[in-house]
Amino acid sequence: MSIKLLHFADAHIDMANYGRHDPQTGLPLRVLDFLRSLDEIVDTAIAERVDLVIFAGDAYKDRAPAPTFQREWGKRIMRLSQARIPTLLLIGNHDISPAAGRAHAIQEFDTLQVPFVRVLAKPEFLGPADLWDLPLQVIAVPWISRSGFLAALETSAADSAQVFSNLETRISDLVQDWLVEADPSLPTILTAHASVQGAAFGAERTVMLGADLVLPGGLVKDPRLDYVALGHIHKPQDLNEGGHPPVIYPGSIERVDFGEARDDKFFILAEVAPGKTKVEWRQLAGVRPFIDCYATLEDDRDVTDRLLAALPEPSRIQGAILRLTISYPRDCEKLIDEAALRSHAAAAFEFHMIKRPRLDARVRLSADQAVASLSPLELLDAYWGVTHLDPDAAPVLSKLAAEIISGDET
Repeated sequence: MSIKLLHFADAHIDMANYGRHDPQTGLPLRVLDFLRSLDEIVDTAIAERVDLVIFAGDAYKDRAPAPTFQREWGKRIMRLSQARIPTLLLIGNHDISPAAGRAHAIQEFDTLQVPFVRVLAKPEFLGPADLWDLPLQVIAVPWISRSGFLAALETSAADSAQVFSNLETRISDLVQDWLVEADPSLPTILTAHASVQGAAFGAERTVMLGADLVLPGGLVKDPRLDYVALGHIHKPQDLNEGGHPPVIYPGSIERVDFGEARDDKFFILAEVAPGKTKVEWRQLAGVRPFIDCYATLEDDRDVTDRLLAALPEPSRIQGAILRLTISYPRDCEKLIDEAALRSHAAAAFEFHMIKRPRLDARVRLSADQAVASLSPLELLDAYWGVTHLDPDAAPVLSKLAAEIISGDET
């Protein structure tokens, strides 16, 4: 007895931090990138008639998505519903409000009781009767906020480490109790939006909200489980590769920023059976490339040619989000031909140039001088001497520095 599962996570469909708006739809072009990946996932679920879809959390970038983005997410989930494909939506840390009693970002699917869609907003154990009579068991561990846990315990946050330790212990005990209760003749899936000990983090550190719930590695690798569907970490990985059960973070469905420039993007198709699961990683097509380039200049020779050489050929730049970070002596500033660089990168979806000028000169004191013997203003005057500052600006800045140091604002 096996179940055909599609597992994806960390959609973040409104992560529109680059690019322009599409004139036809009015949506940011980067949002269309995320929606294109989401469409590929939904199309696959329908075309291959999977038995169950598990989304392991984080539909949006934050807990208050714009109605337009909710509409676009809703269209895709409704397609699964209309195709009569059972779908579980796990709540992630970007989906919930920190305030007790507030609705989460995908509340409407529960409120409207959308057919074949169930929102998993609390830890629970689901059997066939809860899963549209599928011969399956699911243990759900959505994101659990520290504030919600403290409120439940009527405890202060004075010892947050102890509180979080208690939380992880309680969740582990709960999962173990449910595994004892589970029918070993049926496949058992654990889905969680959390960190797991030993997992490698990606760029999601830049978009995480709140402290992490960390599950023990031994808990998720329990052989009584047949598949572990994780969300929260954007770097694709199987934490139990070659073992049973597979413990999988599929990763985000699109590159969020340059921290994910080298990561391919996936969703998972799995044949889940008691004691034996086959996993297929499906790479998402059409994910927008991020290209990160670096150049370090040591002198003023052939500056533009050397910077152009640091960029890929125009054919590789087409449609990419491109970044060039330049480290250079301050004296080379006027030799950087920005127009030539932007012309070379014209085919890019977006081009970012980050300048990091270096002050290579050092203040040199005479043999009879020591730093400790000089006042702050004397040191500042020595500094102006090696920065090639406009001679007219130095007295003005020194006067302002003297007023700041003396506390005289007049």
